[in-house]
Amino acid sequence: MDPRLISAIITVIAVVVAILVTALIAGKLAVQKKIDEDKAKLESADEKARNIIDEAIKTAESKKREALVEAKEESLKLKNEQDKENRERRAELQKYEKRVLAKEESVDRKADSLEKRENDLTAKEAELRKKEAKLDELQDQRVQELEKISGMTSEEAKEFLLQSVQSEVREDEAKLYRDAVQEAKDSAEKKAQEYVVTAIQKCAVDYVSETTISVVELPNEEMKGRIIGREGRNIRALEQATGVDLIIDDTPEAVVLSSFDPVRREVARIALEKLIVDGRIHPARIEETVEKARREVENHMREEGEAALQEVGVHGVNPELVKLLGRMTYRTSYGQNALKHSIEVAQLSGLLAGEIGLDIRMAKRAGLLHDIGKSIDHEVEGSHVQIGADLCRKYKEPAVVVNTVESHHGDVEPQSLIACVVQAADAISAARPGARRETLETYTNRLKDLEDIANSFDGVDKSFAIQAGREVRVMVVPEKVSDADMVLLARDIAKKIEEQMQYPGQIKVNVIRESRVSDYAK
Repeated sequence: MDPRLISAIITVIAVVVAILVTALIAGKLAVQKKIDEDKAKLESADEKARNIIDEAIKTAESKKREALVEAKEESLKLKNEQDKENRERRAELQKYEKRVLAKEESVDRKADSLEKRENDLTAKEAELRKKEAKLDELQDQRVQELEKISGMTSEEAKEFLLQSVQSEVREDEAKLYRDAVQEAKDSAEKKAQEYVVTAIQKCAVDYVSETTISVVELPNEEMKGRIIGREGRNIRALEQATGVDLIIDDTPEAVVLSSFDPVRREVARIALEKLIVDGRIHPARIEETVEKARREVENHMREEGEAALQEVGVHGVNPELVKLLGRMTYRTSYGQNALKHSIEVAQLSGLLAGEIGLDIRMAKRAGLLHDIGKSIDHEVEGSHVQIGADLCRKYKEPAVVVNTVESHHGDVEPQSLIACVVQAADAISAARPGARRETLETYTNRLKDLEDIANSFDGVDKSFAIQAGREVRVMVVPEKVSDADMVLLARDIAKKIEEQMQYPGQIKVNVIRESRVSDYAK
């Protein structure tokens, strides 16, 4: 081999080895530098951590000291407040103690005073007993002396005087009683019959029977569909505007109006008849027609009230009462027209008042207004008696009229003869044959039902339906029903009557508990 080639190869190998050695030395130095840098960073981090820990420890100790100081201050504050409260309580207790001691001293003084008074009263009582004994002794001596003088004992003298006085009084009493009874029998019954018969003969009124329904005739069956309207809008509008139920059924060429309020029923009847004649039936037209019908009915009521006043001869009545009086032309009671009944009662009252010399005009006025409460008893709570009395007071009617209205069914005591006359006239008008449609059998059955309901309760002895069924009086057994039980019993009877019976107005339940004690003289 060529020596130059070998020398070149060796040179190349030496250069490569030198490069490798140099690279190894440089890598080692770089690694060592990195290691030194990391150690420095670790040492710096440890130092920072120690500094942070030291700072945290210092801060915690500072916070701890501050918390301890605050706790001590709060404890001291609470202690001071507690001490202050304790001092106040001690002061208050001392005040109470002083008051109690003062009261005890006052009580002791009063006790001493009472004891002294008691001793004085005891001494006075003993002295009075001595005086009473002495008076009794003197009385006995006096009686003995009188007995010696009269020759009779005190009991014999008393008996003699009583017998003589009683015999004289009985004779006079019997004579007066016989004369009074005979005179009353001779005149009272005859006069009463004459008054009543004369009044009835002079007053005869025809009545119109009205019920809770009105029937409106239709020209044809097609009109029913027009009254109902599309999807029932016309009939709903009419019912809403009038407050009356319209019953459209299989009855040929007729519509039934149903309502307990006769005025609303009359407004609905007039409005429906006008709509049928007009032919234009729709909600707007219905409202307009109903309003016109309402004004027409109001005018008619006012005219009827004025006509009633003119017929009876009563003047100076408040216009509102005149309107309410005319409203009664649509009101019935047991089938009897309320306005016609009031007119008849007014005329009967005037006739009866003339027979016995009372104020005829005042009697007619009271008779005409006695049932005025029936004009609005469908709208206002309470009996027509109380409603009528309130109306008369409101519109400044005389006290005689107010009392007559309150007492015409016996709810209060009559305070004048006119009130009694109106009671009689009301009974005559309601009881005469044909005045009311109610039959005797229906009337007696209602009274019997009232008594049966009352008798069905435990502790009831007997019951009586009075005032034409407007009141039921219940007598109870006092051993079974106490005074407190009476209130509950009256309420239970009233509720059962409401549930099982139908009646106009209201029924008064009057529970009576009576205790009797008997003894025998032997």
